[in-house]
Amino acid sequence: MDGNILSSGESILRLLPQRPPMIMVDTLYSAGGSGAETGLVVSEDNVFCLDGCLIEPGIIEHSAQSAAAFSGYRYFEAGEEPRIGLIGEIKTFRIERLPRTGECIRTRVRLLGEAFGMSLVETESFIDGVRIAGGQIKIFIQED
Repeated sequence: MDGNILSSGESILRLLPQRPPMIMVDTLYSAGGSGAETGLVVSEDNVFCLDGCLIEPGIIEHSAQSAAAFSGYRYFEAGEEPRIGLIGEIKTFRIERLPRTGECIRTRVRLLGEAFGMSLVETESFIDGVRIAGGQIKIFIQED
């Protein structure tokens, strides 16, 4: 699914409201009407990295920022600035293993529904094709 990368490096910042050192997505591989695929290479200097592994809050933040990158891309395509999203609820989220430094997490985001400023997404994260985490996240989108 690598194909053409939609955004990576510094350009990912136009899609995310977060700023370093809290950037937890470094690549947007694809985005369509109902979902996207993102990536993150786990680095030693990541704020959520401990003893060579990305710890649980980092995996959840990566999943939430993957949803934010998808949302930001949709706003960008519409000619608007990305809006800030806040995690409203994490549901049925399961982490099978922690990613190690140097590994690349690939995360699929699927939009399940939107209503009244809330979005419900399902995320699944993989390393080398093996699922390591996933679940549902409810996100509240702040209006200007």
